[in-house]
Amino acid sequence: MKKEKKIRIPLWIAPSVKAEVEQLYEQDNCRSHSQFIEKAVRFYCGYLQTGGNEYLPRTLLGSIRGMLDAREDRMASLLFKLAVEMAMMLHVTAAANDVSPDTLTRLRGRCVKEVKALRGKISFDEAVRFQQDDS
Repeated sequence: MKKEKKIRIPLWIAPSVKAEVEQLYEQDNCRSHSQFIEKAVRFYCGYLQTGGNEYLPRTLLGSIRGMLDAREDRMASLLFKLAVEMAMMLHVTAAANDVSPDTLTRLRGRCVKEVKALRGKISFDEAVRFQQDDS
């Protein structure tokens, strides 16, 4: 974006508004009162151009998206780590047990039905009870 050349305009404001600008411009990381006022004018113009009611949520949308993207990255990382640990556990279990392909196929079908029915809320205790009843 090409930087525009700035112009000087006369500005009349109430002393109380000037005091607010002096108090707040540094909190907004502005280098000058003029920069603070220009940002305020741009914000208000955007507010008016969108009908007034939708501008604030749109300004927050970028921030919210950033937070959600960070959370999504974190969840993906945790799921990957969990999948690695689960793969290790499955390999150790497979090495220690002699399970036929037919038994494995039936077990997979049962587990799919169970997870669907319980919406993913499976319990180790329930699996132990099932295995003890089955043997």
